[in-house]
Amino acid sequence: MIFRQIETSFIETLQNLYDREEALQIARYAIEHVTGLDKAMMLAKRDDKASEAHSGRLFNVLGQLKTGRPLQYIIGEADFYGLKFKVTEAVLIPRPETEELVAWIADEIQEFPGFAERKIKVLDIGTGSGCIPVSLKSVGPQLEISAIDISEAALEIAKKNADINNVNVDFFESDILNPDSFIAQPYTLIVSNPPYITDSEKSSMHHNVLQFEPSTALFVPDDDPLLFYRAIADFAFINLETNGRLFFEINEHFGKEVSDMLSQKGFKDVVLRKDINGKDRMIKASRL
Repeated sequence: MIFRQIETSFIETLQNLYDREEALQIARYAIEHVTGLDKAMMLAKRDDKASEAHSGRLFNVLGQLKTGRPLQYIIGEADFYGLKFKVTEAVLIPRPETEELVAWIADEIQEFPGFAERKIKVLDIGTGSGCIPVSLKSVGPQLEISAIDISEAALEIAKKNADINNVNVDFFESDILNPDSFIAQPYTLIVSNPPYITDSEKSSMHHNVLQFEPSTALFVPDDDPLLFYRAIADFAFINLETNGRLFFEINEHFGKEVSDMLSQKGFKDVVLRKDINGKDRMIKASRL
């Protein structure tokens, strides 16, 4: 079977789970991963015959995709910010929206006076796969970055991702709702992509997210959607340096609420930013 026919098999098999374009992208990513060829080479070889070994592996992947299991969990890795990250069902699959947050932070950091020389201490709260701190460390190797998560399994993955990408990040097991004294220290920048999807939003979510991704990293109660934002803001207000920055990824439906909460707690220069899809997705605030 030629690769073009394998793409068609993916699209036809997955049509009840994904739209045609998304199914095509999944097929091409799977083919690139299995063959080891880059995107340009694979497009040039779409009319070539796949080897029996490659065909077997690809249809094994397709069989798992039919169950709704995300491709990244099947192949065990995800692309993020130009880097490769190991992922398992212990961590969320890194999303493009979070890449936008990292890009915003990277731009901000490089504008800090004396960026290349000064000590810039960063804390990532709820690190999951470690995609945020590892990516930031790749941008600014001189940054001193720590990251926490409540999940021991997630931290094991995050540590492996730091090793894979040859960066040094200090990882700690801690719960921001009951923070440990060892993470209470002055930081230049604190960032978090905490759980922010309300329980009532589950019905509108793709079942492969609900079935396979860790619920503790996703959901908050309907009656307290800002649970983690409040706790992190309280921690940040005490532990950020003067002129330190706080960055959040947020639920698109609660931009105003998070902005107002930060202002009420004494943060200044609160900026709400939309993602590439025009949704309120990121917030920056300063402790003056």
